Amino acid sequence: MFYSEMNPKILVFVLVASLQICSIAALTDIDDFAALKALMDLWENTPPSWEGTDPCGDQWDGIKCINSRVNSIQLSSMGLKGQLSGYISDLQELQTIDLSYNKDLGGPLPTSIGSLKKLENLIMVGCGFFGPIPDSIGSLQQLVFLSLNSNKFSGQIPPSIGNLSQLFWLDLTDNKLEGPIPISTGTTPGLDMLIKTKHFHLGKNQLSGRIPPELFSSDMRLKHVLFDSNKLTGSIPSTLGLVQTLEVVRLDRNSLTGPVPSNLNKLTNVSDLFLSNNKLSGPLPNLTGMNILSYLDMSNNSFDASNFPPWISTLQSLTTLVMENTQLQGQIPTRFFSLPYLQTVDLSNNTLNGTLDIGTSYRDRLQLIDLRNNLIAEYSPIPGQKQVEVILVNNLVCKETGVSADYCTIPRPNSSNVSLPNNCEPIPCRSNQISSPKCKCAYPYTGLLVFIAPSFSVLDNKTNYILLVQQLMDSFSSKQLPVDSVSISNQRKDPFSYLELKLEVFPSNQDHFNRSVISQIAFVLSNANFNPTKPFGPYFFHGDSYQYFAGEATGSNNSLNTGIIIGAVAGGSALVLLLLLAGVYAYHQKKRAERATERNNPFAHWDSTKSSGAGVPQLKGARCFSFEELKKYTSNFSEANNIGSGGYGKVYRGILPSGELIAIKRAQQISLQGGLEFKTEIELLSRVHHKNLVSLLGFCFDQGEQMLIYEFVPNGSLWDSLSGTFVNHTDASA
Repeated sequence: MFYSEMNPKILVFVLVASLQICSIAALTDIDDFAALKALMDLWENTPPSWEGTDPCGDQWDGIKCINSRVNSIQLSSMGLKGQLSGYISDLQELQTIDLSYNKDLGGPLPTSIGSLKKLENLIMVGCGFFGPIPDSIGSLQQLVFLSLNSNKFSGQIPPSIGNLSQLFWLDLTDNKLEGPIPISTGTTPGLDMLIKTKHFHLGKNQLSGRIPPELFSSDMRLKHVLFDSNKLTGSIPSTLGLVQTLEVVRLDRNSLTGPVPSNLNKLTNVSDLFLSNNKLSGPLPNLTGMNILSYLDMSNNSFDASNFPPWISTLQSLTTLVMENTQLQGQIPTRFFSLPYLQTVDLSNNTLNGTLDIGTSYRDRLQLIDLRNNLIAEYSPIPGQKQVEVILVNNLVCKETGVSADYCTIPRPNSSNVSLPNNCEPIPCRSNQISSPKCKCAYPYTGLLVFIAPSFSVLDNKTNYILLVQQLMDSFSSKQLPVDSVSISNQRKDPFSYLELKLEVFPSNQDHFNRSVISQIAFVLSNANFNPTKPFGPYFFHGDSYQYFAGEATGSNNSLNTGIIIGAVAGGSALVLLLLLAGVYAYHQKKRAERATERNNPFAHWDSTKSSGAGVPQLKGARCFSFEELKKYTSNFSEANNIGSGGYGKVYRGILPSGELIAIKRAQQISLQGGLEFKTEIELLSRVHHKNLVSLLGFCFDQGEQMLIYEFVPNGSLWDSLSGTFVNHTDASA
């Protein structure tokens, strides 16, 4: 009656409008929408835009979609709290997850994350995740970036990571990982299989055992091997010298023993070599030919006593030499101090002797020579020469009566904070705002930029930081981000010889960033889109939570507000009509759904008031699963998940979104019971509980299938002998 009395033109208009409304409502895939809602239920401080009705259509902050499917979640520095739901696995088109710098986002990483077969970037830096890294991570065959650094992950490195043949970046730094570095055995994978990977960042963990010789080969393309600050033992494998692409090697702060391999000087592309704070012995390695080597630290080892090695004076790129407590003796040759880029020399706690003569040909870059606790007998600074800070405390020359030279006292530490030049006068700003390098008051995005192996040691060189600022701005500009300027300050070396810098990123055109831009800036810094050249090298970033989103809506002009009002009035006029149509549509859809339910669920149409008792099963602790759910949990009932069979049918292993293992008994067609019999059996099984019996978790009576779902017990139980009482089958592999 409603449709027949409608004016045809109005009907056409309403139908077109209805189709538009429906297309918007269906813009996000229903499974993706449900998965995001599950995430939202477990998280606090989600973006306000997540209150919208459609993630793709309403453009939820941090969510990107392609063809109605969610393909990216980027929510760095949002102040999120909670855990990562196992339902993340329902987002089957996901290519990128970046949840970095949410320190209150944690819990275990769900096993189901291994179902995201299209995932390319898994980045969760500086969060609170703990527990083992799930072995299922090795199923992410498209993964390029795996960055889980600065969390609380424990247990061993999953050998399955070796299956990630496309992996470019592996960063597990600063966790609580332990055990050996996994290598392949023929039956299990290992990290030696990652021949395309360029970054092994495994420092600041509790890894133990030797560095396996099998880990390295000439086929590898590694640039960074960062194994510092672990509990590794044994010798440095000579196979390390086969990886000709290496640029940075950090093996310091372990318990490595034995001599340094003689072929290490084959690594002619290495600029930073850290072997300090181990138990290395034998002769000092000869590093002749490593002409790019800039930073060399071999301190605190047990090398054989030797004179100052002549090959050191041939390293024309050397900026920093640190050989404290390495049993050096004899006199330092004057020509060593004429190396063109030399900045810092630390040879303290040795037995160097004779006269210290730094000559007159040293360059302006040389700033520190630390020779405390040696046997230097004479030193005569040349009057008028550029002041190089020389420390000779506890040498013979300082023990002579009456010597009170500056070089016989330990200098006070200097502040290394460098102020880069501005072309304007900083202006006073209101609370929490900061004056930018361009003297504009704003709320910057801040964080700590940490360089793991910088190729310099003098921290007050403005030239380096001007270069760094320019490289940062180039990276942001290449992504067309609204960044006006960046500032770096508070330079310092931490106890691990990492260089820390405070970074401030300032917005352009307004005084704050919106959520989308913050997540993009953080992604540039967490995904190595920012790739600093020498002398900075490998890095990681710790972003702060951004607190200034509240002003996003400010600055709207009157014309925009007027447009909104006009649009609202026009939209409201149509809304009444559309709601009327929607009501009719919803009524018909409800009836249609009820009819579909009656067809698909044999339990639904049974009358529970009949004496037969054939109503909806009265279950205790069991739930009804759909066929599609079980199909997903078993990878389409794949043979790989088939764990048994018998007269009743087959048994499959499955994984719930929560990560729980289940066993699914799927009846053959010849074993199907009548609906009443199956219902009675389910009700009975749901009431049976015993410590030696596996529990019934649920059932499936959908699309002509009869399945029983049990908890998974790998080695079987007494259910094998008792199940015949309730079920007419012979197998019970669950």
